[in-house]
Amino acid sequence: QIQLVESGGGLVQPGGSLRLSCTVPPNIFSIYTVGWYRQAPGKQRELVAVFNSAGDTITDDSVKGRFTISRDLAKSTVDLQMNSLKPEDTAVYYCHARLVQHTYWGQGTQVTVSS
Repeated sequence: QIQLVESGGGLVQPGGSLRLSCTVPPNIFSIYTVGWYRQAPGKQRELVAVFNSAGDTITDDSVKGRFTISRDLAKSTVDLQMNSLKPEDTAVYYCHARLVQHTYWGQGTQVTVSS
């Protein structure tokens, strides 16, 4: 069992920016896939952006050019910078870590994009 602790989120107007951060256990980046998913009301949870264990990023097409995932190995954090936010980005955002069949989730943080 690993613990993922999220921070950030909130209410922002369309076109605005938010930054999410997730603290993960030390030294998991080289073993686990780590990143962010989201779940909008009435929809399935979907990948936003993740790092695989090789350090490559996988980003959903719907957020490419607007969202940037980054990680700090020293601080053991993975961040999601979200720019040019749209109402359709409204969702609960979850920090995620996976090793083969073992999947872990943070508690989730609400992001609401509304005027």
